[in-house]
Amino acid sequence: MTKRKRQQGFYTKRLKSSQEGSNEEVLLADVRDVLRKVRRKEDSSPIQMNGKSPHTLSYEPPDRFTEVEVEISSLSSTGDGLGLSSTSDHVYVVPFTLPGDQVRAKIIKYFADHHYTLADFVSVLKPSPRRNDSLVECPYFAKCSGCQFQMLPYDEQLEYKKTVVEKAYRNFSRLPPNLIPAVRGTIGSPLQYGYRTKLTPHFDGPPGNMSKKARMDPSLRKGFDRVPPIGFMIKGTRKTMDIEDCPIGTDAVREGMKIERKRVASEISNYTNGATLLLRESSQRIPTPKSTPKSPKSPTTMDSHLDIQESGQNNQIAPPSPTDASIVQTTPSTDLKIPCDQPLLKTYVTDQNALITEHIGPYTFRNPAGAFFQNNNSILPSFLSYIRSHILPPTSQTPPIKNLIDAYCGSGLFTITLSPLFASSTGIDIAPASINSATHNARLNNIPPEKATFLTATSATIFGSEVVGGYDPDETVVIVDPPRKGCDAEFLGQVLGFGARRVVYVSCNVHTQARDVGVLVRGKEGGAGYRIESLQGFDFFPQTGHVEGVAVLEKVDERNEGKGKEG
Repeated sequence: MTKRKRQQGFYTKRLKSSQEGSNEEVLLADVRDVLRKVRRKEDSSPIQMNGKSPHTLSYEPPDRFTEVEVEISSLSSTGDGLGLSSTSDHVYVVPFTLPGDQVRAKIIKYFADHHYTLADFVSVLKPSPRRNDSLVECPYFAKCSGCQFQMLPYDEQLEYKKTVVEKAYRNFSRLPPNLIPAVRGTIGSPLQYGYRTKLTPHFDGPPGNMSKKARMDPSLRKGFDRVPPIGFMIKGTRKTMDIEDCPIGTDAVREGMKIERKRVASEISNYTNGATLLLRESSQRIPTPKSTPKSPKSPTTMDSHLDIQESGQNNQIAPPSPTDASIVQTTPSTDLKIPCDQPLLKTYVTDQNALITEHIGPYTFRNPAGAFFQNNNSILPSFLSYIRSHILPPTSQTPPIKNLIDAYCGSGLFTITLSPLFASSTGIDIAPASINSATHNARLNNIPPEKATFLTATSATIFGSEVVGGYDPDETVVIVDPPRKGCDAEFLGQVLGFGARRVVYVSCNVHTQARDVGVLVRGKEGGAGYRIESLQGFDFFPQTGHVEGVAVLEKVDERNEGKGKEG
């Protein structure tokens, strides 16, 4: 690579396969869409620029770290703004911007083969009518990599996330438009701030400690001579930004973040490496006055002590006192019929092996603090109610669906909350620790073993006779909630081979979901596939570009083949 190209930030990293639904490919699909629209417009009405047709112009990239003025024309599904170069044949990708913004941006990386440049946001020269900076609640916004849309009204955030789902199915499902139903409006979060029950701020080790020599010889590692930045990554870099508070966190974890920052500062001389701090909310229902025994202690003090002891707080960290880390909140009634106005005592936990308690409507879940569980409890009641109302056919059919298979079941959230709808439910996961948690949570919620069973299995054996051999596929629904990378081909083949009557696919990455749903709709050669009954987005992470997707599928067979063909 020439010096000139290095100055211009040429980037030659090979992008992943588009079938993976990676962040790079999602962005590339949006860049190509912008350029296609420009070409169509030029073909229908040629424009002369500087005496030349745009087709003959050649983009000359500015040197790296120089600043350019960009007018943003659209939003990518990654949450970044997209703006055309003056030659209309290259796209600038600028975070923290909205369509209609005129901004100053700093050139960072130039992808010559893909006709786009990543740039840092510098300032707004002329704001978009859609921008409302008075909505921003975080002083670190537009630098921290956590949030993208604090300046965008919430109803517009929800509309944007609907388009993310639409584009995901258009770009990654490989299905014709007539087989993709209209995407429903995104269901919003009751809390737009103060919703996140888990934060993981971190700090980096002293410079030089990760060198080859230092890794081989611990005696060469330096200690800290000052307290390092403790917080989150600066957008577009691997540098940590010092962040004292995060307003999307719940009150309990925000208080915990302040306390843990002070603890690290006081103990920094003990560290030779960087570390990640876990802050996980745990809640406990406070007995109502009628059932509270008389005690000289206040309910808050008594329950805080019990909660910390049960959680197994890290012995190296002093337990927070009730006054600075225990938050009493009142939970309103929900679709899952939690008792109205029942207060919850909320604390934070730092030990990833400690058990934390989550209350979702009338259900209680206890899991290791470091294990996966949804991080926005405020939206879970409406989310689970939606799945409960759509997991069975909208009209009665024979034979009735009696069985549930919950693949990727984790700690049992779906198996347990959906079990009242089925005669038998089976939760399956590859991790034995998850199965242990799920089994314990079923007992905790008084779900008998004959109603909910949990098994360890891999994708190759998940539908084997020893696992769900007693289930008639025509009387069974499968729910899947895989990690961001989606399902592998072997698992999807197992789903198609089993042929459950209905499939509900939940995903935190609607692009890999669209890819996998496309496989299920196309089906196996010579065999029936599925039709998409509905597509629904949920906003689990307000102020960010992320959207949770729920796709409901129905098998195409003799009873509903006509529906499948109609799309």
